[in-house]
Amino acid sequence: MPSKEIAIKNSVILASFLLVIWGFYRFLFQLPEEVEEFFIKPIIWLIPTIVLLKKEGSKLSSVGITSKNLYPSIYLSVTLGTFFIIEAMIINYLKHERLDFGSFIGNKPLLESFVITFATAVSEEIAFRGFLFNRVWHALKKEWTANIVTSIVWGLIHVPVTVFVWKFDLYSSLVYLFLVTLFGIGSAFVFARTKNVASSIFLHVLWQWPIILFR
Repeated sequence: MPSKEIAIKNSVILASFLLVIWGFYRFLFQLPEEVEEFFIKPIIWLIPTIVLLKKEGSKLSSVGITSKNLYPSIYLSVTLGTFFIIEAMIINYLKHERLDFGSFIGNKPLLESFVITFATAVSEEIAFRGFLFNRVWHALKKEWTANIVTSIVWGLIHVPVTVFVWKFDLYSSLVYLFLVTLFGIGSAFVFARTKNVASSIFLHVLWQWPIILFR
């Protein structure tokens, strides 16, 4: 891990970059989901993370890429994931004002939706929980303070999609952003328990997969 000063500096740089650049992307473009998740998001989210990681001289384990605690990561994610599956259903209801559990079969195949969700989870969780949360936690030495701060940023970065893509009304936007922030808190919680970003990735898949499937 870098020094506390560098950890905070790089966290601010990455968070600011994502808030501005991803926000502008959402405002200016709306490409097919497959293009966004497999190509655009890794470029905007992962490349800056890798650049900062190399500047620090830090190892991949500093963003939770490790084989340690892999099985506890799976168990913990599945346990907490049940709650977030319910949350995902609420988000779907906000988007469509209904839940149609049969409509996805011919629209978004299971395997395709899973691969998209997994690609999204890898980019977002390495950047947020692996890099941002882990470094803010390292600098502040307070897990819950770091968790809340980075989860609020996590919520803010989802504002553009509610405004420019889904066009939610104010009430739906506030509920959605609350639920997204709540997920961020849960994701950072499992990461803090395991120090393995796989836990956050698995949890993210359980949370977002229903959002993609039932629409």
